[in-house]
This record gives sequence, C-alpha cells and structure tokens, in this order.
Amino acid sequence: MKQRPAARSSWLLVLAFLASACAGPINQPDLARRSQKTKSVVIVNYGWHTGVAIRKADIPPTVIPESRDFPDADFVEIGWGDWDYYRAADPGLGMALKASFWSSRSALHVIGFKGSAEDHFRGSEVVEIAVSDDGLRGLVRFVAETFLRSEEGLPAEGSPGLYANSRFYPARGQFHLFRNCNTWVAEALQSAGLPVSTSFAITAGNVMDQARRSGTLRAPGH
Repeated sequence: MKQRPAARSSWLLVLAFLASACAGPINQPDLARRSQKTKSVVIVNYGWHTGVAIRKADIPPTVIPESRDFPDADFVEIGWGDWDYYRAADPGLGMALKASFWSSRSALHVIGFKGSAEDHFRGSEVVEIAVSDDGLRGLVRFVAETFLRSEEGLPAEGSPGLYANSRFYPARGQFHLFRNCNTWVAEALQSAGLPVSTSFAITAGNVMDQARRSGTLRAPGH
C-alpha cells in the first residue's frame, strides 16, 4: 500500500529524536505468560509512526462499533495522533511544532484490510505478538476507550482517512511530544499485559525494539 507522505514523517521524527536522545531500557519478556498466549496482534512501523493491527474477528462490535465501517476487512490497523497534523495532506514544521506542544485535539486513524499485514504494508516493518485471551480483551478495551463518542454504545462519527480503505475518528487523550503515536502503541501493548515500557517509547524504533523482544518479526521493512 502507499506509504504516508515523506513530509508527514520528517518533522516529528526530528523532534522525537531530539526528545528521546537514546533508546532507553527495554524490559525482558515474561516467559511464563508467553506459554498462555493464544491470540496475536500485529505492530506496524511506518518509519516514524507505529500502529497496532487486530483481527476484526477478535473485536466484538459491541465494544468497538466503528469496526462495522470495515465489513470486508480481515484486520483493522489503528494509529493515534494529533487531529490537525495527522489529517493534513502535507504538514510542515509549524504544524509539527503545534502538534508537539499545543495540540488541541487527537484522532484515531483506522485502516481496514484483507490478507496479512506484511503483504498489505509492504516495505514496513511488521512484528506479530502473541497475547492471551485476557490480554487481547484488555487491548481491545484500551482502543475502544480511546474513541471519542457522543453517546455510549454508538460509534464515533468517522471521516475519510488517508486511504480509500481508512477513516479518521475523534479521539480521547492529549497528544504532545512525550505522549505521541508511539507511546500510545506502547500503552496499548501494556494493556495486553505485555512487558513494555512507555518511558522511552517516544520513537518508533524503541517501540519496535520492545515489540521484537515479545514477538516475531514478520517483515523487516526497509
């Protein structure tokens, strides 16, 4: 699939690198918990931004009613970010600074796709992580609680996404440089009971380092 515009990645990548300075410590996987895992989720690395993909069959539509917007999908891949920056066709430095320090709204971007993540996101690093049934429920609940809905039980109102098979939704949470798309993915993995730290998860590289220690590399990316 077509990747996000290069301009979208460059400014936030520079800011995140300056903020993180180093990759930081990475937790070791819990081997006892690993033996109980029966389902899986997929982490996708776009180079600066990460997202989490979940099998649509594993998502109760009563928990994430927005999943009904993708009736033919095998998976939905979900990312979180600043409302204005994420949705802009060609964001620049000014918009990146605003997103990093003065964000006023956040958004979820959901992509529905068929087949495997490594086939759909060609050129991107893809890691599959086994999770327990309880862990998967925790992760799905975390994602569900990020949607900003006008009424409980009703789906959030979506708008056209970056691709024909994607949509943007209003989201909860304050986006800033130290809580960005990558720390949100780390929080999602924590909600699944995985040994992931959010302390240094500002960059995609740190999130993927931690994901590889808990999972299996399916595609190395460029």
